Amino acid sequence: MTKLSLGSHPYMLGFEQLERMLERSAKSGNEGYPPFNIEQTSDNSYRITLAVAGFAEEDLSITVEDRQLVIRGRQRDDVDHRMYLHRGIAARQFQRSFVLADGVEVGEAIMENGLLHVDLTRALPETVVQKISIRKG
Repeated sequence: MTKLSLGSHPYMLGFEQLERMLERSAKSGNEGYPPFNIEQTSDNSYRITLAVAGFAEEDLSITVEDRQLVIRGRQRDDVDHRMYLHRGIAARQFQRSFVLADGVEVGEAIMENGLLHVDLTRALPETVVQKISIRKG
């Protein structure tokens, strides 16, 4: 038995891009840091919350690249030469990626109490009915 992909299914025309997005999402290489939540805040809005304790706003960047929300964090190492007896809190960088569906737009980002909130909204597509005329050949 052969494996059917979205792009090769006879009733799913033009979905090759969706299949590529699913593959890209699976390969995004997200590790477990930082932990995050995704919540649905209404029928057409969402909120991604990342635990970014120790990061300042200037240590974080949020971009949308090719329908992919990318959140990066890079902490600066301590410039002053401290002598640690125990260092359990390391300065580490991260990158989290989220694939966005068509029509999903990134709203505002809010930093509060060590949590970064990124709000997303989904615009409802207009229903379009198009009549196609048939001509004689």
